[in-house]
Amino acid sequence: MLARLSTQAVRRNAAAVVQARRGISVQSLLHGSPEAKQEGDVQIQQHSRLVARGKYVHGLEVHKVKPSAVNDYKKAAEAYYTAVKEDPDLHVKLTGSWETVVGEQDTFFHILEYENYSGYDKTTQKIKASQHIDTYSKLIPYLTGRSQQLCQEFAFFPTIPPRSEGGIFELRSYQLHPGTLLQWEHTWRKGIEARSKFVAPVGAWFSQVGRLHQVHHMWQYPDLQTRKETRETAWQLDGWSETVSKTAEYSMLMDAIILEPLPFSPLK
Repeated sequence: MLARLSTQAVRRNAAAVVQARRGISVQSLLHGSPEAKQEGDVQIQQHSRLVARGKYVHGLEVHKVKPSAVNDYKKAAEAYYTAVKEDPDLHVKLTGSWETVVGEQDTFFHILEYENYSGYDKTTQKIKASQHIDTYSKLIPYLTGRSQQLCQEFAFFPTIPPRSEGGIFELRSYQLHPGTLLQWEHTWRKGIEARSKFVAPVGAWFSQVGRLHQVHHMWQYPDLQTRKETRETAWQLDGWSETVSKTAEYSMLMDAIILEPLPFSPLK
């Protein structure tokens, strides 16, 4: 009798262990690494505080334009973004404005730098109550779609100030597995030291409002050939191949878009 009860207890314990392992497996698929499973949504915000510079909020605005209206859109965009960046009453700076060269065509990117979330709130409220909203409304007829994302910059990867060096920009975007932001930051913090020996980064941001679990970083090159040669040289450095490998491990989707600055862009 005792032997039979003992056997049943062992079976129940074994079944519980299997069920627990299945639960861990499912959680791994949903939330990424074991550490991220335990941390949950609250830890996502803690990760943001750990990796963010915290001084600014960057708005990434994406406009998809009718192919037949690209030239008219450029004129309207210049009128709006130039007026906004020159208005001393607004709590915002224009980081840059670009047109896609390689990637989804007739798409334009604008990055705005706000004085944190309070600056964003004040700026949007003032724009809605000023003539800027009328200027912005002139953009609308030329668009087929638009989106906005609020991001913070990585502490180790601050956005560079305005400059004019010419050439092209590359915007790389990654859709991370939920829960892997801290690991991504740790990996790139080490890797960027090697990569910066050949090209200085323009900036890097991670999303906080809009499409979540996204990371963006931007680079500037004289041309595509220089980009190719720079990337090939970087592979010879210790640690860079590991950075790339880990990036692929943490990411579900990756995009590399080649951009050209618009004439009024502070970064160009």
